[in-house]
Amino acid sequence: MKPIAKKKIQTVHGTFEYAHAGIRAGAPTIILINGGSGPIEGWYKIFHALSMEASIFAYNRLGVGGSSKPTSPQHGQAIVDALMQVLADLKIPPPYLLVGHSLGGLYANLLARQFPAQVAGVVLLESSHPDDLSINETQNALIRGINRMLSALDSFSAHRKWNEAHWVKHTVQQIEAADPFPNTPLIVVSGTKKPPMMPAHAMEIRSKNQLELVRLSPRGIHILASQSGHFPQLTEPDVVTQAIRACLQATREQM
Repeated sequence: MKPIAKKKIQTVHGTFEYAHAGIRAGAPTIILINGGSGPIEGWYKIFHALSMEASIFAYNRLGVGGSSKPTSPQHGQAIVDALMQVLADLKIPPPYLLVGHSLGGLYANLLARQFPAQVAGVVLLESSHPDDLSINETQNALIRGINRMLSALDSFSAHRKWNEAHWVKHTVQQIEAADPFPNTPLIVVSGTKKPPMMPAHAMEIRSKNQLELVRLSPRGIHILASQSGHFPQLTEPDVVTQAIRACLQATREQM
């Protein structure tokens, strides 16, 4: 497939690698928010198709790809502030249609609450839910031990101690302290295939949390990606593309 052309911009928060393509045509700009440490390339199966219909933007957060290494905690507020600064510096105006995958869903959740007038719609792909933190406690002792070991090793590096993975609890607290989620078009796409190392009861908790995400907005819609696990944008790009198109159409109807 055609690669995504990337550029860089220097901001007060650091240097960010980004991609921006497509035409505005009266529609919101699609803002793709990667999962934890995910690169721009993770969107390659949907980026170009959607750029034929709307303005679309993707970027690498600090510590990912060609973006700067972080020098301060990368919790939700820091990430939202940096994203809004990049969009302002690039003169990409609202309204925005936020598309958040996995951990990126938490950032989309926070941004929508803090800037409701600038957010026309939200699509959550296998998004993290604030209560997903409890799922780790349902894992067996071996998996919990591995997770703790990996976290400890990651913190040895000077810049890795600021990695977003270490600040998820802070992000959740920021969401809980924010205003309610806005009454905006919302589509939640959930994969139905259980990750190999996730116990069945943990999958049940996650499925319940996905339904809670749908209820964030009275206009929430739930789409099940039956052939996908955690990365529907890779395994079922057509399902994801159609979900984003449906949200775009809903935003056009309210503009």
